Amino acid sequence: SLLTQANHQRPGRDSWGAEHIATEPIVKVIDLCKTYGGIRAVDGVSFSITSGEVFGILGPNGAGKTSTVEILEGMRVPDSGTAWINGIDVEKNPRVVKSMIGIQLQSTTFFDRLSLAEILQVFASIYHRRVDTLELLGQVELQDRAKSVFKDLSGGQKQRFSVATTLVNDPLVLFLDEPTTGLDPQARRHMWELIKAFKGQGKTVLLTTHYMEEAEELCDRVAIMDQGRIVALDSPDALINHLLSGGFHKERAEKAANLEDVFLELTGHDLRDT
Repeated sequence: SLLTQANHQRPGRDSWGAEHIATEPIVKVIDLCKTYGGIRAVDGVSFSITSGEVFGILGPNGAGKTSTVEILEGMRVPDSGTAWINGIDVEKNPRVVKSMIGIQLQSTTFFDRLSLAEILQVFASIYHRRVDTLELLGQVELQDRAKSVFKDLSGGQKQRFSVATTLVNDPLVLFLDEPTTGLDPQARRHMWELIKAFKGQGKTVLLTTHYMEEAEELCDRVAIMDQGRIVALDSPDALINHLLSGGFHKERAEKAANLEDVFLELTGHDLRDT
């Protein structure tokens, strides 16, 4: 079956384990390939994501994460392979798929002279929807900045507003691309709580991150990519336990707390938006 195929990535990957999802996945990817100038950026990638799951894609720069995600978002067309969102073929029906997903945009895409509420109304008009802008801003704790312009926001506020724009069409799947890059520890932890809240609402989240602690904290499962392929796919705990079972030992023992814990204990957990 297609689901069975999606859970068998490539020879050698099974040694790292893979969870077989019992229910029909909301995201399903079969043997995606994408080549740029003779370089195979995505090389036979397959995986599936169940509804309500936080799924992470990890990997070094150039591993193929962005290309894979952009294919799922309908932004790029694969050379071969198929991707479905909620049973819809992304390549055949990109417009339908885009109506069901939320994509975190980078700050350069926003209008400098419009207020946050006005920007959300513009996004709503694109989706032919009516939205309560204050309610949306409230979800990311920005209701008091409804009349502010984007360029006047702090870094953390900009990231949170970027996430708010993904909620305009009440999406089934949220795509978050390195959502905490550049944030201070308070803002980063707050973003974690937002993502956990989305999961609590039953939304599916696909995120990319370079922060392993973040992936371990948030993700039900992670796919680790390298050179265009998925080299491991499982829950963070299962992957860690597999590594340890092979005799891995850290050169430096972990402490019960780290420097970020010290920082937050001394400066507090509240957001510093001003």
